[in-house]
Amino acid sequence: MTAGQVSDTPYQAHRLSVSIDAPFDDFRRRYEAAVPTYDAQAFNALVERKASWSDMLDLMDRSAPYGFLTYWSTDAQPMMSLAGATARGVEYLMGNHTIAERMFRRDPTVLMYVPLRTVITSRGNGVTHFSVDRPSSVLSSFGDDGIAAVGVELDHKVAGLLAHLDAPVPSPLLAASS
Repeated sequence: MTAGQVSDTPYQAHRLSVSIDAPFDDFRRRYEAAVPTYDAQAFNALVERKASWSDMLDLMDRSAPYGFLTYWSTDAQPMMSLAGATARGVEYLMGNHTIAERMFRRDPTVLMYVPLRTVITSRGNGVTHFSVDRPSSVLSSFGDDGIAAVGVELDHKVAGLLAHLDAPVPSPLLAASS
């Protein structure tokens, strides 16, 4: 695109919501253990010393045992409770910047969708849910086969994470393509 042009790309996202057979706090604890918090100091140290990309990949492999880190999270319940809400909800930005880079080089706009936005919720009825937009559904909107392929890879990584967490794995995450 050149200056002054506008692109208006419609796309369809597929939100997956998985009912979890575990109390909210238990599933949240297991999720946060499987998707550890991004250690900015460790990763920034690599940037500061102009380390090789191989060093970055090695640190990510050591830091993210199931392929993802949590870059940000917030527990919405305390604030929402001021309005009388009893539901619980914690939202996360979960991702892997070494995977995102493979798309970023093709179109940096992918940063709108990676890291992935995930939520763990409970409406007070005791049922816990994990929700995420299927990565391939939003990333296929770029019309780039390379980005779409990484979206499918991310689907499979989310499936692997859910399997590790003893959660049901939605079949769309296991599909060969978006």
